[in-house]
Amino acid sequence: MVTLSDVAKKANVSKMTVSRVINHPEQVTAELRDLVHEAMAALQYRPNSAAKALANNRTNVVKVVILEDVGVTEPYYMNLLFGIAKGLDKEQYALQLVTDRSHIDKGNPDGYIVTGARNSDIALLDKLQDPVVIFGENRYGYDFIDTDNKLGIQKATEFALAKHYQSLIFIGIDVKEPFEYSREAGYINTLQKNKMLPRIHRMGNHSHLSQSFINEHWHEFARNTVFICASDRLAVGVVRGILQNGGQIPNDFGVIGFDGVFLDQVSNPQITTIRQPVQQLGELLARMLLQKIAQSGAQQGELMVTPELLVRGTTRA
Repeated sequence: MVTLSDVAKKANVSKMTVSRVINHPEQVTAELRDLVHEAMAALQYRPNSAAKALANNRTNVVKVVILEDVGVTEPYYMNLLFGIAKGLDKEQYALQLVTDRSHIDKGNPDGYIVTGARNSDIALLDKLQDPVVIFGENRYGYDFIDTDNKLGIQKATEFALAKHYQSLIFIGIDVKEPFEYSREAGYINTLQKNKMLPRIHRMGNHSHLSQSFINEHWHEFARNTVFICASDRLAVGVVRGILQNGGQIPNDFGVIGFDGVFLDQVSNPQITTIRQPVQQLGELLARMLLQKIAQSGAQQGELMVTPELLVRGTTRA
């Protein structure tokens, strides 16, 4: 087994210098860092992650806190958690999943990735002492990463107009949260540019609610209408409602969702949607948090990732 002494001998430096390059590289000149890294590569030496964590007074554990019902969006979170785990593995960090609010501040993690946070959770997050990164837009000064929600729905609305649907109805999620405001803004702004009036209906994020809405208001929807939905879950219910009432998809009625993780593909017909790169978002969250930890909690800012329009069977080709 290659030791620290072997690396020091190969690089012609002291063991202390090698240790500093591994644990406190900012204390070593670039020239010495290069010498040590070259020796490590030549000898295929990998620092002991536990020893490195101990030297830096760290645990190499990150808590991933989910503050919403995972059962509602399980495939989505499976992809997100895989991406986070992949990002943490690169720096030999372990992931600890927390879904019980009372356990958030237990233990001694190096930092937190929080998802599903709502306005009512901010007081809870403010109590955390270690670095925090949020998945999802927030307006409370926390570092965050999210899909560009406004741009995504803007793309969906522009596409619907290009396919000559005459009536564009937005089916939103009934929450007063930044991501929903941004999605609605993408719809409203695009319609205003085209001198059209917005029509917005909000409800809980469940397919049976959107299906019931279509059934209850079916007589109000003229042919050549497209429903732009804030989630694929809502879009699934809209599709079922249209078909149940004898509507023709996609020629008479179109449906566009948002997420593109799983439900868009199991629907029949498959749903045109705005795809979030969820696994990539998970990796980016891990990278941002680890960078924040390395920089002693320095502010990282925000990152908005561009979503992709996937055209499928619920809109005109």
